[in-house]
Amino acid sequence: MTGPLKAGFDGVTDWVFDLDNTLYPAGCNLFAEIDQRMTAYVMEVIGCDHAEARRVQKDLYVEHGTTLAGLMKEHDVDPHAFMDYVHEISLDPLTVDPGLREALLALPGRKFVHTNGSVKHAENVLGALGLTDVMDDIFDVEMGGWVPKPHAQNYDLFRERTKLDPAKAAMFEDMVVNLEIPHEIGMTTVLVTTDAPWIEDEPASKRPGAGHEDAGHIHHITGDLTSFLRALTTEQPETA
Repeated sequence: MTGPLKAGFDGVTDWVFDLDNTLYPAGCNLFAEIDQRMTAYVMEVIGCDHAEARRVQKDLYVEHGTTLAGLMKEHDVDPHAFMDYVHEISLDPLTVDPGLREALLALPGRKFVHTNGSVKHAENVLGALGLTDVMDDIFDVEMGGWVPKPHAQNYDLFRERTKLDPAKAAMFEDMVVNLEIPHEIGMTTVLVTTDAPWIEDEPASKRPGAGHEDAGHIHHITGDLTSFLRALTTEQPETA
């Protein structure tokens, strides 16, 4: 049984979700596989060994927001070729979570995926999670003009496409920096954290959930998206 939304979300009618490491747990290591394919792509582009490619990849990630954005600017990489290569992965680590599906369906209003990946990848992931019909739309990095989150242009184009009212919207993300602009424009922000071992290889500022201790733009934090969403619509017992 569902009732009024939990305090802090009672006015929310638009629900925006990052895809990777947010709608599925980072601990399943799916993105770790994507990350390794990015490294292999960098090795091919710049003609170097694995260690150097890894360093370049992460430097580009920190400086430009995504590895792809850096490769496009500094090496004139075809973004479609990059996306096709890095997302050519097995989705076996993903499983359908009936609880997540139920919790999403219980939320009033529209649901969006807002990803720095591609529509094709998002569709594949949503299919594996059993969420294809739950989402109203997918906004990918190409729709953002190949300018990724956390850059303002990306969010501006997302709002233009969805006609979203920030005061009535909540955004769920695993990256602290990607919630700065949503907070600035008036959205409710939710950080999805993880302790997956593979993130230790990430730059400190880019680890999923890292830096939230001092982040004033984070309203809510959870390590369990399904439980968090379920709690938003579960009727609470009345108190005397």
